[in-house]
Amino acid sequence: MSEQNVLTLWSEELVNEDAVKTLRASCDDLAIPVDAKGTEQIKMLVDTFFSRDDGVGLAAPQIGILKKVIIFRNKGFEKREWSKEPDDYDVLINPRITQQRGDLVNALEGCLSCPDVQVEVARFPEIKVRAYDAKGNKISKRYTDYVARIVQHEIDHLEGKLILDHDGALYYPKAKQAFFDSLFHFEE
Repeated sequence: MSEQNVLTLWSEELVNEDAVKTLRASCDDLAIPVDAKGTEQIKMLVDTFFSRDDGVGLAAPQIGILKKVIIFRNKGFEKREWSKEPDDYDVLINPRITQQRGDLVNALEGCLSCPDVQVEVARFPEIKVRAYDAKGNKISKRYTDYVARIVQHEIDHLEGKLILDHDGALYYPKAKQAFFDSLFHFEE
C-alpha cells in the first residue's frame, strides 16, 4: 500500500504551516493520457482513502499531491464500513462542474483537513461534471443531493478552498474554544 497521511491545518492546537501552504494552493491538471507517475499518484490517493473510515471523500492536495484528482463514495453512506467495490466510489481526474441546478441548500460539513470543525455550507443539489476516470477515459456524470455536495466539497480542495472559506456558521468543541477563538480571531 502507498497510503499517505492526510494533511491538516492544525493538530494538537498548533497550526501546521507547511500543510496550510499545500492545502491553500491551486492544483494543476493531471496529464492525460495518465503516465506512470500519474498512475502512482492516483493509487496513493485511492490507498489512502481506502485506509480510512472517517471520510466520504478525499482530494489529492489533502495528501500533498497538487494535481486535480478526487475520490469519493457514491452510495452506502449509512454504513461506516463499506465494501470498496468499484461501483461504490468514483475517481475523477481534472473534474469540471459544467452545470449547477436547483436552489442552494445549507448543510453542515466537516473536513479531514479541518479536524474538530463543522461549517454550514450552501451547495447546489444537482451538478453535472466532466472529467476523466482513473483510466483516463472522458466521462460526464450527473450527481444529486448528498453526492453532489461531496463532489463540490472535493473540487473546492483542488482550488485551495476549504469549508472555512464559506460564510456559514462555524461549530467546534467547547473544550477547544480558546484555540479556535485565537485561530479565527474571534472577539468576545
